[in-house]
Amino acid sequence: MADPREVLAARVSAALAAAVGAEYAHEDPVIRPSTFADFQSNVALGLAKRLGRPPREIAAAIVANLGADDICASVEVSGPGFVNLRLRDDWLAAQADTLRTDPRLGVPVASHTRTVVVDYSSPNVAKEMHVGHLRTTVVGDVVVRVLEHLGHKVVRANHLGDWGTQFGMLIEHLVEVGEETARRQLSAGDINAFYQAARAKFDSDPAFAERSRRRVVALQSGDEPSLRLWRILIEDSKQYYNTIYRRLGVTLTDADLAPESFYNPMLAEVCDELQQSGVAVISDGALCAFPAGFTSRDGEPLPMIVRKSDGGYGYGTTDLAAIRYRICELGATRLIYFVAAEQSLHFQMLFAVARQAGWLTDQISAEHAVIGLVSGTDRKRLRTRSGESVKLITLIDEAVDRAERVIADRYPDPAVRHEIAQAVGIGALKYGDLSVARASGYVFDFDRMLALTGDTGPYLQYAAARLRSIFRRAQVDPDLVSAPLGLTARAERALALLLLRFGSAVRQTSDSAEPHLLAGYLFELASAFTTFYEECPVLKATAQVRDSRLTLCAITLRVLTAGLDLLGIPAPDRM
Repeated sequence: MADPREVLAARVSAALAAAVGAEYAHEDPVIRPSTFADFQSNVALGLAKRLGRPPREIAAAIVANLGADDICASVEVSGPGFVNLRLRDDWLAAQADTLRTDPRLGVPVASHTRTVVVDYSSPNVAKEMHVGHLRTTVVGDVVVRVLEHLGHKVVRANHLGDWGTQFGMLIEHLVEVGEETARRQLSAGDINAFYQAARAKFDSDPAFAERSRRRVVALQSGDEPSLRLWRILIEDSKQYYNTIYRRLGVTLTDADLAPESFYNPMLAEVCDELQQSGVAVISDGALCAFPAGFTSRDGEPLPMIVRKSDGGYGYGTTDLAAIRYRICELGATRLIYFVAAEQSLHFQMLFAVARQAGWLTDQISAEHAVIGLVSGTDRKRLRTRSGESVKLITLIDEAVDRAERVIADRYPDPAVRHEIAQAVGIGALKYGDLSVARASGYVFDFDRMLALTGDTGPYLQYAAARLRSIFRRAQVDPDLVSAPLGLTARAERALALLLLRFGSAVRQTSDSAEPHLLAGYLFELASAFTTFYEECPVLKATAQVRDSRLTLCAITLRVLTAGLDLLGIPAPDRM
């Protein structure tokens, strides 16, 4: 089976070529939903001026060459030159019915699979994960799930910030407070307090600051006592991050860590390669690359510093080593970086230098998947009343607590209520983020996120729970329905049309790395099911219609839960 829009697009393209010339075979047929039919093609309007012919004349020629009686009940020209297309009920029902036995629900494996490295989440050791990490983490995780579902080889890369001058300060603070106290603080999630205490000492105590600087030198020189303390900071921070990943239902594990320190042995070699190839040159004592097209405010070439004048390296060097490693060693042909919009210039320059170096080619793509800002109701960056970034764990806890209050009246048993609240709260938190185009900012609003109506996670979860309720009352296993699907009502047709779009929605999400496309599709599907549920009785219908509608419900449940699973959102049995 296929998305009816794609089937119609192929037919209209062939008819267009026959009607006006083979050179127009690849013209976009512009298939759109129509209020007067199922779909309409608007291609004649765009071609009229180029062909010097009236659009209705072109549309009529397309219809004359279409030959779509096997799939269309009616085809007609309307308005200034639209081609209205209404599908045959039996064809639509037969296409949708194939989903009942298709384990992939109309989602084909990609014809050309790739090795894709997806760089996402990227917390820093001994720093709290905040609301900004929610977006990079959950958006990246959906794209990973979708790519894997399509058959691509995906490398999750959690670019952990575990290196740099701040670790001298953190290690010295660890020594002063004692290992046991430090580990207790870090593993309990009191990361900000640990970091801030270290920072306060560094800023106020010259002796502490000097010890911290010496510690950095020792650490970067491979001093084993310093490395041992550094590992404590990393391991205890990882325990805390993994707790957050488990609660969010994110697929990242320790095996996916791609920390900054991993690339340290490669940095000198990267610098040598770039200098020898002429991509990087010495400027004011530093090794710099000057990719074309990047200038400062005064019009001077803008450098990307590869090695500092004192011989040290920055995060730009690490990113260059990472992109080289991912392409040359991992064999990646697509790189996706889920990082905040503030880093756009950095990634533009990074990719430009990588192309100059010959690492990025026409066959290898690199994308900065921009992540927009999460703001409070004041439209400013979401912060606590004291001005600090809101902790991600605080948002998770509050989402679950609020969800528990929302469903309290329905589930008096505390254990059952808490279990469902976990699914609803986390689902609301994640969907509130995923339903927005990732480059767009959004206002964080728990009341909106947890609403049981509208474009929310709980609305989708409730649709799935309502579907399961139908089968419980019918005493039928939805996986065992076998009645053929028939379409006798408008709401049934609308639902069947949407079910056949699932494969396209998944593919578009993969191609664009935009989870809001899949989220939007699932909201449309849940809305279409709600209309069907209200207009088309299932269990009270006559036997034949009842069985057909149970089949339609079974397919809808499978597609809805499969889509929610790709979003990493649980679908509880009851709500």
